[in-house]
Amino acid sequence: MSISLADLRFQWQRALGLVRRGTTSLRARGWRATWARVKRQFERVPLTQRAALYFPQDAPFAPFAVPDSEAPRASLIIPVYNQVAHTLTCLRALAEHPPLATCEILVIDDGSSDQTQAWMGQVAGLHFHRRAQNGGFIAACNDGAARARGEVLVFLNNDTVPQPGWLDALLDTFRTQPRAGLVGAQLIYPDGRLQEAGGVVRDDGRADNLGRFQSPLHPAFSYLRQVDYCSGAAIAVPAALFAEAGGFDTHFSPAYYEDTDLGLRLRSLGHDVLYQPASKVVHLEGITAGTDPNAGIKAYQVRNREKFEARWRHALPSHPDHEAPVVELTRQHYRRQVLIVDALTPRPDHDSGSLRMFNLMRLLREQGAHVVFLAANRQHGGRYTEALQQLGVEAWYAPFAARAPAWLREHGPRFDVVLLSRHYVASEFLPLVKRHAPQARIVFDSVDLHYLREARGAEMAGDAGLRAAALRTRDSELKVIADADVTLVVSTMERELLAADAPAAHIELLSNLHEVAGAGASFAQRHDLVFVGGFRHPPNVDAVVWFAGQVMPLLRARLPDVVFHCVGSDPPDAVRALAGREGVVVHGHVPDLVPMMESLRIAVAPLRYGAGVKGKVNLSMAHGQPVVATTTAVEGMHLADGVDVLVADDPQGFADAVAGLYQDEALWNLLSRNGLDNVARHFSMQAAREVVDKVFFAS
Repeated sequence: MSISLADLRFQWQRALGLVRRGTTSLRARGWRATWARVKRQFERVPLTQRAALYFPQDAPFAPFAVPDSEAPRASLIIPVYNQVAHTLTCLRALAEHPPLATCEILVIDDGSSDQTQAWMGQVAGLHFHRRAQNGGFIAACNDGAARARGEVLVFLNNDTVPQPGWLDALLDTFRTQPRAGLVGAQLIYPDGRLQEAGGVVRDDGRADNLGRFQSPLHPAFSYLRQVDYCSGAAIAVPAALFAEAGGFDTHFSPAYYEDTDLGLRLRSLGHDVLYQPASKVVHLEGITAGTDPNAGIKAYQVRNREKFEARWRHALPSHPDHEAPVVELTRQHYRRQVLIVDALTPRPDHDSGSLRMFNLMRLLREQGAHVVFLAANRQHGGRYTEALQQLGVEAWYAPFAARAPAWLREHGPRFDVVLLSRHYVASEFLPLVKRHAPQARIVFDSVDLHYLREARGAEMAGDAGLRAAALRTRDSELKVIADADVTLVVSTMERELLAADAPAAHIELLSNLHEVAGAGASFAQRHDLVFVGGFRHPPNVDAVVWFAGQVMPLLRARLPDVVFHCVGSDPPDAVRALAGREGVVVHGHVPDLVPMMESLRIAVAPLRYGAGVKGKVNLSMAHGQPVVATTTAVEGMHLADGVDVLVADDPQGFADAVAGLYQDEALWNLLSRNGLDNVARHFSMQAAREVVDKVFFAS
């Protein structure tokens, strides 16, 4: 976009405003907080840590069309007063990247004197309304809300450039977060730096944007989080709730602090105000109102802060002061601050341990915890890290996360509970946590007792070297258990073992965590067999090689058409070679397992050694898929042979069990029903709530 005289005037006014705001900040906040704000403004953010942005091509006006629906889910309300070139850019962005959701776009003209009326009348699909007289931002927004037909109102400034996917990300938040009352976008400067990641109200009533001038990719600003308010430049609120709250309060007319007040009012009604980083909107900031707090509309910011402080004086003492670090600014919205450290970022579609960890974090979030996750390797896990962020987890990674000693030195004091997963991770981190987070309860999550699994593998292999390694693991794991405040195990058998091996330890049972999906297809609609398990886990490799080599030939003699589907990530050569056998299909990683769980007739779990609770068994049962398993595979899972599951340990017995179940519809239906019930009673999210509350939330 070319530089005009108006643009130069704007830059001059911005510079003047910066000086005046700096003076005001010194008086109000003191020199430390002011200096921190100045440093943030001029801190260099590398180009690689800035947002990659889309802008419509600058061109003279010509008629075009914007999305419009007779039955809109969302009503986009854009209040305007002059600045038609910016309004045009905003509408072009909406036209060039239309959302998946149905919508209508309303431009509410608050008495413009430029070409707004002439140009907007030529935009097909646009709902244009010119107000009789200028009333200010609040009046224009409320006017638009009264004319909107959508289920959700989306208020959007005209000096914005919505990025592709922004609206769908906002709207989807209401689906995943039932308590959401208002959702705000991530606001970004045109140079790719962060402008706002939601807002915080200080204890003196002043409102601050979180993350200003930082990287939009920074872990502190990249996750769905509760905030006090979101700036009205790009927010979504259900229409019925907006009406219930009385809209933007005209007490703050013509503008400023109406969005802050709305956020606190919605929170007082029991709703969450959320910042959604997946919704990205470029905001030029100050185009309409300027940046000088001593002139024009901007002057109302100072006056309205006093009105706001008077209204909310009773609630402000619980808010942070101006010295509070950024990671502590929304602590008041959460019951507990929980740090979780694991070896890698969980990949819940790859292995049961990851699924359990992901669902544990989900459960902690649902019960009111702020969860921070640090992978010991400090790597960004791609879509898996993004999934955590959308869950509301503050996930850290390099280059933003320093090495563990420095990171814990900075962040350790803020945590109430620290969970360390797997003994080899806990062994490294425990001393650091005790030093830098002495106030925190330390929870060791064993995942499964590694020393038990290794000892069983060594016994089966008859390998003295493996036996010695298992003893070393035992010493390491028992030391971690002794040093932790609480240890989590996944089965009653492991709890009983630790009663003997670590009698002084505090042990709690938190098993696998699954959603009960339901029965799926009927017996007649299902065919074939399936095994699910990641092949970085040696017991899974041994299991499928044994089953394909020892059991399948016996089974194919009785069921010549049956096919064994082998599913799991990272299959080694020994597993891939099985694909050459008749009746065996090696799929590797399958991102969406639901179709297999709901269409294949029987799951097999032929594990000959291992420890812990087997997620593959829970997964199948949660989808109504009966299981044939070894004794090791069902250990500690509250399962009765012939009632919930069929159990066999030798090739002929395993083949007989599979063949019999494959042809017996009545038995199949019995195991299907009982398996679903078993998961609901012992391995569901609901079943785990009590122990999670006890371990993570008890004082």
